[in-house]
Amino acid sequence: MSSPNKNVYQTLLGSPPSSPDDQLEPNTTVLWSSGLCDCCADPKLCCLTCWCPCITFGRIAEGVDHGKTSCVASAGIHALLTYMTGFGWMYSYIYRSKMRKQYTGDSSHFKDCLAHFCCESCALCQEYRELQFRGSTGDEQQKYGVEAVPVTPGGMIR
Repeated sequence: MSSPNKNVYQTLLGSPPSSPDDQLEPNTTVLWSSGLCDCCADPKLCCLTCWCPCITFGRIAEGVDHGKTSCVASAGIHALLTYMTGFGWMYSYIYRSKMRKQYTGDSSHFKDCLAHFCCESCALCQEYRELQFRGSTGDEQQKYGVEAVPVTPGGMIR
């Protein structure tokens, strides 16, 4: 069914990890389950990141910070930095370094900075795929319910 040349992520790409056994432990020494240039492994993510990298970055920031950072706020800051100054890559590289330190304990700022400076879209895709692979995207937590507006008895009276 699968060739021995496929990495683990490509095998699981069709569906998110279904059991805890399919996910890597947080302190494993291998950081990336897919390559930097594997952007097209997930075409939807690739297109989203290519046209609006701030959204992908917001999702990454929320996942790396375990929901403590708002996706919308991070995406907004990234968009302002990217479209006003061209330095959004500097903000996003910080989260790549956080992610590396969180999962391996290693910090390689030069490699992270280089990845975001040379090809930010590829780096963002790789980071989000890794968060999906590790089950840290928080997608399962974003199920919001609908609240009904309270109705006053007798309607509006002036």
